Amino acid sequence: MPAAMITMSNAMSCSPVLRAGRSIIGGAFRAGAPLAAWTRALRRIVLLLAAAVLMTGCSAVRIAYNQAPDIVYWWLDGYVDFNDAQTLRARDGLEAWFAWHRRSELPQYAALLARAREQVANPVTAEQACGWFDEANARADAAIEHALPPLADVMRTLSEPQLAHLEHKYAESNEELADRFLQRKPDKRRKAQLERAVDRIEMVYGSLDDAQLERIAQLALDTPFDPERWLAERRARQQDVLQTLRRLSTEQAGAAQAEAALRGVIQRIRVSPQADYREYQLRLVRFNCGFAAQVHNLTTPKQRAAAAKRFKGWEDDSRTLAAQAR
Repeated sequence: MPAAMITMSNAMSCSPVLRAGRSIIGGAFRAGAPLAAWTRALRRIVLLLAAAVLMTGCSAVRIAYNQAPDIVYWWLDGYVDFNDAQTLRARDGLEAWFAWHRRSELPQYAALLARAREQVANPVTAEQACGWFDEANARADAAIEHALPPLADVMRTLSEPQLAHLEHKYAESNEELADRFLQRKPDKRRKAQLERAVDRIEMVYGSLDDAQLERIAQLALDTPFDPERWLAERRARQQDVLQTLRRLSTEQAGAAQAEAALRGVIQRIRVSPQADYREYQLRLVRFNCGFAAQVHNLTTPKQRAAAAKRFKGWEDDSRTLAAQAR
């Protein structure tokens, strides 16, 4: 069920909170995924109501979503410094995308959350946890595909100074992630990793008792997550993004060419061209599915009731926001 999905998505990871407020080009995503930063914001937006805004009240969720076109624009602008013409294209594209998303996707989130609320009281298997996560990813894929035309329309016009600025922002974000994930002492690294996981779990289920915390710490020891490997892949995919955008700029690519090129980049972000990294991804996914299921099955009826209450709030938010579609 989605509580397990959320746990899997966030365990050993960066927070997905307010993903809609992060750049399509920049920001951190969950540690277990190799997604290059510029596609992450779309997944953040997609999961905003379904599995992300875990630390805010219902009214805050609605405010955040209603302001998301402006928030995402300013994050984008911070990464590439739009000129006037690009600003108009970017704002128009974001407004149109969010109008589509509100009308077409939020009702599906509401249905997903309603199912979560009904099923959260039950035990879950690793296969079920992966199924929920796959369902959320399918919604994210639909959103990314819908965003490709306006995204390509803007990205194909970026100049070399803008791309140099983007490269600099990539380097800054990589340094920040290294500080967060690459503690020099292994015990400190494991402790920080565990604290992040517990924070996400408690956002869904409420406070955990000592026995639960001890068991989660034991389970977390088996994670195959390798932050150094993840950051190396992240940098490789960033270079892929930069090389693709530079080629589009040099060739003065048309919209169709740019869209096809960006679709290829996204595919390589999702599925690494490196065979050894693909195998690592699969091992990590399998672990996360099992971890999520085991964590959920540790919870008490009271904790599952708390999760159901949260899902109900997000479901109501989804329906309210969808009803405001113009």
